Amino acid sequence: QVQLVESGGGLVQAGGSLRLSCAASGRTFSSYVMGWFRQAPGKEREFVAAIKWSGGSTLYADSVKGRFTISRDNVKNTVYLQMNSLKPEDTALYYCAANRDGSLIYYSSRRYDYWGQGTQVTVSS
Repeated sequence: QVQLVESGGGLVQAGGSLRLSCAASGRTFSSYVMGWFRQAPGKEREFVAAIKWSGGSTLYADSVKGRFTISRDNVKNTVYLQMNSLKPEDTALYYCAANRDGSLIYYSSRRYDYWGQGTQVTVSS
């Protein structure tokens, strides 16, 4: 029902910025929650940010508050993650995910139904 494709990852120096994109295909995005997760080698996949497609309510992990911004473009069916003031500890494979239950934003990756392939973000010192 839903296919997600991430892009925009790359190598950036500490303090720099990147914008990740998640192109979504499907017809019921208005009832979905869209999230970004990241996973570094040897670590658990962790929640980064999420947005309700309808209304645009957002939630952020404490580690990225004030630095990252999640948004969506209804016309392009795309979710973005603007990442500013990047730190080496932000280095990870970033995944876009979708939860069919649009009533709540969940932190757990277990609650998301669809996943993209991931895009690598590497922040150098």
